[in-house]
Formats: sequence, structure tokens, C-alpha cells
Amino acid sequence: MRQETAVDGFRLAYDRTGDGTRPTVVLLHGWPGDRTDYREVVPLVAPAAEVIVPDLRGFGASDKLDAEPVRQYDAAAQARSVAALIEQVAPGPAVVAGYDIGSRIAQALARNRPDLVRALVIAPPLPGIGDRILAPEAQREFWYQAFHNLELSTQLVDGRPEAVRAYLRHFWSHWSGPGYEPDAEHLDHLVSVYAAPGAFTASINWYRAGAGAVAASLAERVPAARDRIAVPTTVLWPEHDPLFPSEWSDRIGQFFAAARLSRLDGVGHFSPIEAPDRFAAAVVAAVRADTG
Repeated sequence: MRQETAVDGFRLAYDRTGDGTRPTVVLLHGWPGDRTDYREVVPLVAPAAEVIVPDLRGFGASDKLDAEPVRQYDAAAQARSVAALIEQVAPGPAVVAGYDIGSRIAQALARNRPDLVRALVIAPPLPGIGDRILAPEAQREFWYQAFHNLELSTQLVDGRPEAVRAYLRHFWSHWSGPGYEPDAEHLDHLVSVYAAPGAFTASINWYRAGAGAVAASLAERVPAARDRIAVPTTVLWPEHDPLFPSEWSDRIGQFFAAARLSRLDGVGHFSPIEAPDRFAAAVVAAVRADTG
């Protein structure tokens, strides 16, 4: 399905599961992924909720516009599209879950449109990292964000299926936890959607808009208590995420008024793919807590 009303010229493609009679859950994917990141989570959540899974702006089957990235692809802009989708398809506010860039967008939505968010279920990145992201060991992991801001990344990768495959395989292998083997069929699917001319560039407009973890962490400021994200929040922090070590979870309370931290032992960066049962359980718990 596609969003009825364009926001900033973008329409989102999305999957919808349910009959419209239950609470709504919205699942936001990461990079490098698309809405199929939640292929194993949706069946586990669907008995308890209406489940909406969009491709974000510039990803999958959603619109990819040749637009100024700072205005059109950052977290606030992405959240505007998600807000409009919730208003279109949901009878009321939704439980919003996300990881990677989906987590940042979920947080922006809760901050800017709390009327549309019942609760959050999010995995890293989270605020509170600050300048720790500049440590040498961290920068060895975050090199790709500087690379994405170079036109060279487009020249080397965009529209080249074998380059796309090698590039995406690196992240899916390196960021996942021990013992996890990236699914070959899923990688084939991602290559098919990222390798179309312009698709890779559209996906990295998130970073060119200054929305990546490095830029966001260096720009963050601890808010006043009244300005913390107020909706109930469950934070799922993987044990083996090379981008976001577990010690970076120590400042969550400075940015969220009602956050609960849950560790995902044995899991790497791709929490809904590596641990769909635990991710789904947290989402269902958020739905049930809110509905009583």
C-alpha cells in the first residue's frame, strides 16, 4: 500500500497487518535495510495489534526525491511522513518501535508529535553518547558516515549491484552478533532494492542531512527535565553491538522521563532480525501496558 497524502512530496510504501480493531504498532527499519527487517517480528505482534511497517523516505518502495537532504531526509522530516501515515491509518496514537535510523526517527516523532505516540520501543542509537563517539575505537566503526558524505561513495557504489552486495554484506556481517549468519535471501532482496540507480544515494541522504550518529551525538544537549521525551519508553540494548557499546546506556535518564532499559544478551546491532522474539515481546508488552 502507499500513503494517500504526500508529505514534502514523499509518499511512503507500507505493509499493514490487522483488521483495524486493535491498537496500532508502527515499526521503523534501519540502514541498510527496509521494511522487511521486521518480517519475523510482525507475525508475533499481529495477534495483539494492528501492525504498520513503512519503508522510510528514500528506502525500498517509498519515494526517492532529488531533494535538498537537510530539509527532506533528516529525522524531523522522516518523522513528518511517519506522523502523517499514523494519522491516515490509525484510529489513535501508536506504539512506535525502531532500531538504527528508525530509533532516531521514533524519538523525533515522540518529541515533536507526542499526541501520536502511546509508547516507544527502541534500540540504539540513543542520546547520551556525546563526544565519546570521537574516541579512536568508536571512529574505527563510524568511518562509513564520513564516506557517505563524499560524492565518491555514490561514484563507487550507486547503481553497481556487485558493489552494493559487497558493501551491504560487510555491515550485515560486521554489525551482527556472534553466531549470526546474514540470511542470503534477505541480502539478495536488499541488493535488489539498493542497487537500482539512485537508490543507494537516496538511502545515504540520511547521513548527508547530518542525521547520522556522529553528527547527532556531537550536537545533542541535555534537555531540561520538562523537555525530556515523556512517553513510556523501553530501550533494548544489544550486548554485541560494535557501534553502540553497552556502557553508552548510562545517560538515558537525562533524555527520557520514563525509560526502562532491557539488555539483549547475545545480540548484535540488528535487534529485530537477530532477536525477533524478544523484540516482539517488548512491543506487545508496551501495547498491553498502555491498553491495560
